[in-house]
Amino acid sequence: MTIYAKLRRYLGKEAIALADLAAWQEILGVSFNDPSLLEQALVHRSYINENPGFASASNERLEFLGDAVLGLVVAERLYQDFPHFTEGEMTKLRAALVCQDTLDRIARTVELGDYLYLGKGEEASGGRRKPANLARALEAVIGAIFLDQGSATASDFILRLFGKELEEVVSQGVGVDYKSQLQELIQAGGQPAPVYDVIEAVGPDHDKRFTVEVRTGDIVLGKGSGKSKKAAETEAARSALERFSANFTE
Repeated sequence: MTIYAKLRRYLGKEAIALADLAAWQEILGVSFNDPSLLEQALVHRSYINENPGFASASNERLEFLGDAVLGLVVAERLYQDFPHFTEGEMTKLRAALVCQDTLDRIARTVELGDYLYLGKGEEASGGRRKPANLARALEAVIGAIFLDQGSATASDFILRLFGKELEEVVSQGVGVDYKSQLQELIQAGGQPAPVYDVIEAVGPDHDKRFTVEVRTGDIVLGKGSGKSKKAAETEAARSALERFSANFTE
């Protein structure tokens, strides 16, 4: 529990709201022009029910907007970065990235639960750690950023927070195990099992990008890049399978 969550227990939410939100904006990496938008993004409807005179509304409308913004940004990134994916594959990837489990994990990385406005009953029932509350509030924060800072900042925020999740989802191949498919194809032809070699790793430790070649013997079958070795290997296997398919159909 952060110092703000502890203070909240003794002083009440409103008494430390401004200092609380100022500190949290540093964690988010976004400085709001209108902090009341960020405040509204954190207001659970249970708080409004118990405090009908509270100046802000609940976060439900911002959640609606943030959900749409998140879906658009993720869809655009998938479309631009993965031209080989079909519509069905992109749909599955987007669903995996905007689901409650993913949003919950990301919300916890920025300590979102410590900053929620909750009614007493919701607080007592563990509302600060409920996946649904965290997921919805994160979408509301995205909506607030969009209104306050515009689409570019909202997009940057989403891609920064969701970058690792995107790499991991893509590395799983949308249910298609490209590495296993390649190995089966190579061994069926009587060739040695494919080997994956990292040929380049660039960037700082927190944002490194790997390039991998996949070989059988001395023959380079494909090459791929990604923010993890696993993602790069998956892309290299996919590239090799694509080359085999192209040669077969020529």
